Amino acid sequence: MTAVELFAGAGGLALGLARAGFQHIALVDWDPDAYETLAMNADKGHPLARDWKPLRADVRNLPYEEIAAEPIDLLAGGPPCQPFSQGGLHKGPLDPRDMFPAFIEAVRRLRPRAFLIENVRGLARPTFATYLEYIVLGLTYPWLRPQPDEGWLDHLARLEDVHTARFIGDDHSYNVVFQVLNAADYGVAQRRERLFIVGFRQDLGIHWSFPRPTHHAVLLSYEQWVTGEYWERHGLTPDQGAVTKKPANLNRVKRLAERLLKEKPDALPWRTARDALWGNDPLPDPRLPHDIPNHVYWPGARAYPGHTGSALDEPAKTIKAGVHGVPGGENMLRFNDGSVRYLTVREAARIQAFPDDYAFPEGWTRAMKLVGNAVPVALGEIIGRSIANALQQADVAREEGGRELSATN
Repeated sequence: MTAVELFAGAGGLALGLARAGFQHIALVDWDPDAYETLAMNADKGHPLARDWKPLRADVRNLPYEEIAAEPIDLLAGGPPCQPFSQGGLHKGPLDPRDMFPAFIEAVRRLRPRAFLIENVRGLARPTFATYLEYIVLGLTYPWLRPQPDEGWLDHLARLEDVHTARFIGDDHSYNVVFQVLNAADYGVAQRRERLFIVGFRQDLGIHWSFPRPTHHAVLLSYEQWVTGEYWERHGLTPDQGAVTKKPANLNRVKRLAERLLKEKPDALPWRTARDALWGNDPLPDPRLPHDIPNHVYWPGARAYPGHTGSALDEPAKTIKAGVHGVPGGENMLRFNDGSVRYLTVREAARIQAFPDDYAFPEGWTRAMKLVGNAVPVALGEIIGRSIANALQQADVAREEGGRELSATN
């Protein structure tokens, strides 16, 4: 299946979608470091990136008809989050970096069978509730473009008129759903909550919902403090761990965990930073000799109230780009003795589920910006596989329907 990705960044979502079976016709980003990262991995022949064709361009000026002459299966991307981020200026649609209108225009021109958008959880806050409605309705009816000099609120009113009239859509309209997902619930060793918006073209007749969580917080507490399996797996005792505190009610943890495992025998515990960094393929201490790219020790980390870093035996705090600073010490690891050190780029990339053979530019600051802005690869793959399965099932249904029609005729 084919995909075009806008605002591709370091390629986290693209890698996940490639694993899910999508072949990228184009990956677009304006940022020079992002473009360098995509091109570098394509040029080096990375197994998932060797066919990539990255473009450094402004998505508002793309010749879409040249990029994708034939209809594509998926349009994906993460429009800039700064207009809606907790660390930003909260200008939303008044921020010139708001690229949701550009993404909606891309949907209109490419008419993909499906689209996938990722953005910060802040977009789902009450502050932006009306603008989120505007985005969703704009994606539902991309053919209803804003008129010249029409403000977004006036355009929203026209979209609402169409929507409440129970408009019967066609292959120009989309069924759209959105949800805030926590990456830790899908096997990523990081608490990372992000808003995802997914749409399918109405003519496909697809019924779809977001994948159900596979990993659970209560099972991590269960393995750490009831069965002790977690510590055995890492060759440690509980007093050697870096967990903030023991649960107050272990009986309740045991009861909830056993009920969950009875209902979902394949349920798994949240993965921790230790699982990601020192699990089956442990990374060496960056202060010791090694030959791992982007695994360079960066001195000077320090902890203070509120700036504590990520405990090794919990999912990491949200890896951040650091454009507005990292107030909770999200770029640090905290050990059981209370000491801290900065994550290396490779460690942060592992927590974001990037493969170890994926390359980043030299320089801790600019590489961490790329890693922090990325979609965790594993989460992109899970959502991508679910979308791919829905599209494949629609193809099968259409083919079988065609056969029945032919037999009837």
